[in-house]
Amino acid sequence: MDSQFQVASPPSPRDTRIGVAIRVSFFVALVVIGLAFISSLLVAVFGVVVAGSIGLCATGLLANLLTMRIFDRRPLQDIGLQVGHRALINFLLGALFGGGSAALMLLAPLLAGTGHLVIRPHSVFNWASLVTYLFALLIAAMGEEMIFRGYAFQLLIEKIGPFATVLPVGVIFGLAHSSNPNATVLGVLNTMIWGILLGYAFLRSHDLWLPIGLHYAWNAVLPLFGVNLSGLTIDVTRYSYRWDLTPLWSGGSYGPEGGLLTTIFAIALFFAIARAPVKVQTARIAQVLNEGLLDGGF
Repeated sequence: MDSQFQVASPPSPRDTRIGVAIRVSFFVALVVIGLAFISSLLVAVFGVVVAGSIGLCATGLLANLLTMRIFDRRPLQDIGLQVGHRALINFLLGALFGGGSAALMLLAPLLAGTGHLVIRPHSVFNWASLVTYLFALLIAAMGEEMIFRGYAFQLLIEKIGPFATVLPVGVIFGLAHSSNPNATVLGVLNTMIWGILLGYAFLRSHDLWLPIGLHYAWNAVLPLFGVNLSGLTIDVTRYSYRWDLTPLWSGGSYGPEGGLLTTIFAIALFFAIARAPVKVQTARIAQVLNEGLLDGGF
């Protein structure tokens, strides 16, 4: 009687450690090149904030689009950028939680008398500047999410698992902000927590719209109250926020993201997102997550 042997087929080159490392390295190289050249070319024309926002978005789009087309022949929406009512719901949920928590964090000291809004001298309110600012922060948030939670992030989730991906990428996200003006250790740690939070938001929704909404609304609301955003002063409302709290709580010159108030609210957002009525979508790793096939290794 003939023996029957089952011979396991060798893995596709794209599924090997080397194949994954090549794809991730290619993506990272495109990001580094894009940030170095696109933003620098735009600064002279648009200024730092707008140029940085356009540069982030353009870099995120190009890095994801080129990497996906070259290695996987997938459309861009496969990283979780599909459109429709589910995407809109997730974006609005993210905006509600991100903007609402930022507003509550700054309203509470105002009501308690430990925070005060004061008019900036020689400052003029301009609606066009406000609209430009809101749009610039939106495309900046989209760009950062495509870079940090896009193709490479999702590929690593598929190959090594959520825990081994979300935590390191969150740390990198925080370290990427360490060169911002007036950055502090607590500010960088808070940004790491936010990076992990945004990664968790992706795991909840399997799209980028929930983390984009969170990221955008948080960033948009802070300067509306006149506080610094990650060390940057963005004057859009004529007001500045004066604290009676110590820098440990207020964040000092870095802004609230450098204080313990942000630590508390960021941690609370994990519980809020866990209970939110998120609409699960179909990013490229969604099927793997839904079937529970992640085993933490290749």
